[in-house]
Amino acid sequence: MPDKKIFIFDTTLRDGEQVPGCKLNTKEKVELAVQLEDLGVDILEAGFPISSPGDFHSVEEISKIIKNATVCALSRAVQKDIEVAAQALKHAKRPRIHTGIGTSDFHIKSKFNSTREEIIDRAVQAVKWAKNFVDDVEFYAEDAGRTDNEYLARVIEAVIAAGATVVNIPDTTGYCLPDQYGEKIAYLVNNVKNIDKAVISCHCHNDLGLATANSIAGIQNGARQIECTINGLGERAGNTSLGEVVMVIRQHKQLGFYTGIRAEHLNPISRLVSDTMRMPVQPNKAIVGANAFSHSSGIHQDGFLKDSSTYEIINPQEVGAEESRIVLTARSGRSALAFRFQKVGYSFDRNDIDVLYERFLQVADTKKEIVEEDLHNLAKAYLETGVIA
Repeated sequence: MPDKKIFIFDTTLRDGEQVPGCKLNTKEKVELAVQLEDLGVDILEAGFPISSPGDFHSVEEISKIIKNATVCALSRAVQKDIEVAAQALKHAKRPRIHTGIGTSDFHIKSKFNSTREEIIDRAVQAVKWAKNFVDDVEFYAEDAGRTDNEYLARVIEAVIAAGATVVNIPDTTGYCLPDQYGEKIAYLVNNVKNIDKAVISCHCHNDLGLATANSIAGIQNGARQIECTINGLGERAGNTSLGEVVMVIRQHKQLGFYTGIRAEHLNPISRLVSDTMRMPVQPNKAIVGANAFSHSSGIHQDGFLKDSSTYEIINPQEVGAEESRIVLTARSGRSALAFRFQKVGYSFDRNDIDVLYERFLQVADTKKEIVEEDLHNLAKAYLETGVIA
């Protein structure tokens, strides 16, 4: 196939779970892991085993049941972390250890009180330790978004030489603009001599609302893996939303990419994750929000009713959502009112609707939304008297 596959690395169970109040127990993690595999994710980051006995157990149990996806465990560039991650992954059919260290001067100086050369040595050593246990090792250069490109290239070249199979370029603070992040990936492609030996991965945060845009810029410039979460869950303002990047790739076929995600599962798994993590999805969230396929403006409603493609670029069934909604408000027009009356069993002609519309607006001005009961009341009054009182 001439198109290029983008590997989807889901970190809902690791980075997503770091949201305050979203802690999961082992049973919940296992149940979600099964659904994530069914969704079609390529890599499932199951947790951070050294962080707690509970998380170790969760990674271990997930490793036992996942059949097709790669199961990944996070570690710091610390030998004990890596050994514990390897032990948690011992039952995995396709294990991956995800290890790394901060590479920006902010991290090198303030967090580690170290030097650039020492950080490269620690990065290389971490990869070598991990390679003792698994063939598939991913290295993350934390805060790569604010790391000098020339130095970042040196780090990446060194860890690939040490055996890293995937190199993760995180915009940890969500700082980069899309062109900056894309240029960073392109710089690595063009300046790391052994870059063909590893997959470049995008791990973007949403502090400035640019996580999805940055991830797409990354794959346009040579990255082949996107790290993301269901509903965009994650530290602070969250991570790249899985549904968003998948549907951008699906809608923009000219990009030449594809994923293995079963898009019809996006809304069901969004609701499952929301319920399990007790974290509501904002109504205007792209793809999976309650209002993603709702129309309340009269101009939009009229266009949509004539041809849905005037205001919808995605068929809701394609992403497992319920059918599009025509929401009646004081901004709705006659065509929307006629459509909703028809949906609840009334066939009014244009003259009827003209009469009904005036009373509809009076009621709509007093309420946020006209519901089915209101429609029945309006219709009943009109049919009994021929006028609206």
